[in-house]
Amino acid sequence: MDRYEKYRQHFLKNIRKRLEEWETVDEISHQDVYGLLHSIAGTAAMIGMTDIGNYARQLMEQWREDEHKKWKATDVKERLTPLFQLCYEQQIGDVTQGEKGTKKGDEPTVLIIDDDPSFLMYVKEQLEQNGWYVVAIADPLKAVASFYDVRPDCVVIDIHMGKKTGFEVLTFLKQKLKQQFIPMIMVSIDDRKETRIKSYEMGADDFISKPFAIDEFIVRIRRQLQRKQLIDELLLLDELTHVYNRKYIKQAYEQLKSDWHRTHEPFCLAVLDIDHFKRVNDQYGHLIGDVVLKQFAQFLKANVRAHDIVIRFGGEEFVVLLPATEATEAFLVFDRLREQFERMTFQSGDMAFSCTFSTGIVEVNDPIKPIGHWIELADSALYEAKNTGRNCVVLAKQQKASHRRTVKVAIVDDDAIVRAIVTDVVQKMFTKEKVTLDLRAFKDGEQFMASDWHDGKEPCLVILDGVMPKMDGLEVLQQLRNRKDSSRYKVIMLTARKSENDIARALEFGADDYMTKPFKLLELEARIRHMLKRMN
Repeated sequence: MDRYEKYRQHFLKNIRKRLEEWETVDEISHQDVYGLLHSIAGTAAMIGMTDIGNYARQLMEQWREDEHKKWKATDVKERLTPLFQLCYEQQIGDVTQGEKGTKKGDEPTVLIIDDDPSFLMYVKEQLEQNGWYVVAIADPLKAVASFYDVRPDCVVIDIHMGKKTGFEVLTFLKQKLKQQFIPMIMVSIDDRKETRIKSYEMGADDFISKPFAIDEFIVRIRRQLQRKQLIDELLLLDELTHVYNRKYIKQAYEQLKSDWHRTHEPFCLAVLDIDHFKRVNDQYGHLIGDVVLKQFAQFLKANVRAHDIVIRFGGEEFVVLLPATEATEAFLVFDRLREQFERMTFQSGDMAFSCTFSTGIVEVNDPIKPIGHWIELADSALYEAKNTGRNCVVLAKQQKASHRRTVKVAIVDDDAIVRAIVTDVVQKMFTKEKVTLDLRAFKDGEQFMASDWHDGKEPCLVILDGVMPKMDGLEVLQQLRNRKDSSRYKVIMLTARKSENDIARALEFGADDYMTKPFKLLELEARIRHMLKRMN
């Protein structure tokens, strides 16, 4: 053991203690801040933590010792975050360096469904080293329920599982997909000819027998992802609704921009959203939800002009481009469509129901501005329509900023240094996201579960340490999964490097993702971005 190790641990413990004290106050005296920096600068270099000591000395030079003022606790923690990151790196080793290949949050997603946690852990680690984002789910029932949230680019399914066979999962997903193409790979220790034939007959794109060579497995996954990318790039039509997909919107905008330069006639962009669509999926099922989406798309195509452009932008949101149209004309068009659509009925077994939609419209009078500018303005008008009762049409007020929905993020970790740096990572990344952050840090699981802050309707991301006093992360995870509103919570577990058993239990209890400590900060940011996509 390093002869300084016990002194370093004591040194870091004192910093954690001071951080915990500062978490309970709103203001901190300048003398307290300067005193901590003085202590760090004087001790760090002596116990082999030179970088930390040098940085503390730099901060001391910026702040005079005799200043008499009070600092906001949040400002102090923000100013000292780089120092805490150096402490974290010292504590865990140099993992935050060399992050060149770190994920960004837009990687292809591979969904693996297998009730063997050891297999899931191994394959997830190997595939993520190749730059993909992997969602590993041990419960096939949960995998089926989570399919729309995960939105995978490739699915790997084990044939033999306890609660549901892989063939049942394959059949269910194929029914959901209909015309959509997502490669399905079956894996099994059963390598009999009849098993392979049955897999292909049921729609599998590949069959791989266990045990397999991981390098060959990776090549076959990559081939399926390349197939999907090629098909997606070739097709500009949305596979489910048969209207244009979002890849077409820039091309359509460029055409309308070219027309505008010739004629100088304004055109309109409308963003439409089916009201309470999640209720349709929850009450009647995703297959009925797909029927509503398809019929809504066809309703739009049938009732707008031939040269108007209907695009499925994502989920239940559509964009309609109306050439040579002023805002007042577009308002009348969509108000008429709104009245027609609410009279339509949909059937689910013996039950009939109806839906409505809300619309935000912006008149594009300066196409030099990018398409994203106009979509944000129309989105802002759409939010106003949703906020004033839905089932209405609102024209954009072009000076208004676009609305950003709220997402709650809880950081639950008993290490004050980890809480500080993860808080900083999350706050900085959310400035780039189209959502408003409501963030809280908790020092243990008991404090988090006792809080009513995370109650409500907003989606909640929980970054949860596995090992904590009073109530550990696995117990918190179990309690969250037993709640009636369990689907609101997405959980990223933080586990120790050697705790494979804890990882396995986290997967069994329903963790949405996990990271092993020590972790790269940019890797955490990428995983949060993927999780935000699943929370839309």
